[in-house]
Amino acid sequence: MKYLVVDDSKLARLSLIKSLKTHIGEAEIFQASNGLEAVNIMTKEKADIVFLDLTMPEMDGYEALPKLLEINKKAKVIVVSADVQTRAKEKVISLGAQLHMQKPINVNKMKDILEII
Repeated sequence: MKYLVVDDSKLARLSLIKSLKTHIGEAEIFQASNGLEAVNIMTKEKADIVFLDLTMPEMDGYEALPKLLEINKKAKVIVVSADVQTRAKEKVISLGAQLHMQKPINVNKMKDILEII
């Protein structure tokens, strides 16, 4: 199983990865600081599960989401964002995300996410 964590905040990426590793142990985890970087990594690595922020430079999560799913149609994308407005949730779900979760993701939230997907 391959994971891709996409967030322009290094601290947010590391925090999410720490919570993820608590439940999955060792796995291939890739990091990207924006959507463009995520698309490039996805092209090479074909990640199975993507944790995707929405507000980022270069290419935001809204633009990256369909591109990531175009590369790997079976990927499961979990949007992790501070934007919890209903409109944002509806938009990412319509673009193909499995879930929309509010930042930050702690160990308990991560357990719930992994059980759902």
